[in-house]
Amino acid sequence: MFGLSLGHLLILGVVVLLFGSKRLPELGSALGKGIGAFKRGLEGKDTDDDDSRKLPPA
Repeated sequence: MFGLSLGHLLILGVVVLLFGSKRLPELGSALGKGIGAFKRGLEGKDTDDDDSRKLPPA
């Protein structure tokens, strides 16, 4: 069934029991944003540090 083994289904069932079905979309969204931020940080595309990389005028 969709390439999921019994172990995957058990883990999914435990997550649903712990957090409830109403919070799962919120958790998925937060996880996706976190992974995206992590990847941007690895690539050096973080815009928060742009000013600190500029050299001061001589």
